[in-house]
Amino acid sequence: MTSAPRVTTRRELTQRRRRRPHRCWDHLLVAPLWPMHGANLGTLLRTCDAVGACLVVPRLPWVPEALARGNTLRRPACVHWVGRDGAVWLARQSEDADTTVLAVELADEAIRLGDLPAARGRTVVLLGHERDGVPPAALEYVDQAVEIPMMGTGASLNVAVAGSLVLYRLAGLL
Repeated sequence: MTSAPRVTTRRELTQRRRRRPHRCWDHLLVAPLWPMHGANLGTLLRTCDAVGACLVVPRLPWVPEALARGNTLRRPACVHWVGRDGAVWLARQSEDADTTVLAVELADEAIRLGDLPAARGRTVVLLGHERDGVPPAALEYVDQAVEIPMMGTGASLNVAVAGSLVLYRLAGLL
């Protein structure tokens, strides 16, 4: 007979993890540059903390409140602020030879999530608009697209779920 799994205590978890919140590692960044729903930003903020990534968000009037509401960690998380549409920031990222820009998008040459290797260098994960995906003009800055296979009738997952899956994979935790 096998024994029941032992639940790890909060103290044990704390001892295994970082002693303090990370400062900006600037190694793995997730960029939902066209957000629609504040709840998605809060979820992504929690995922960023979990995998040691930073969140890149546009300076829209409602975004700070959405992040504050979603940040249940009671400490500052790593957030980078960019212009309202993020195009200038995205162009600079694509010009950096040491940075890989990945778009979570359905595309002809997209790599399947299961085949995506862990990030070996600075990586930006570009997330599109919840309804329309990554704008065509932004795709010119992308090095690779990653596709999340789906069996259901929907065409895509919401931004928070898709971004979280890709971040865990890139962090080497899946």
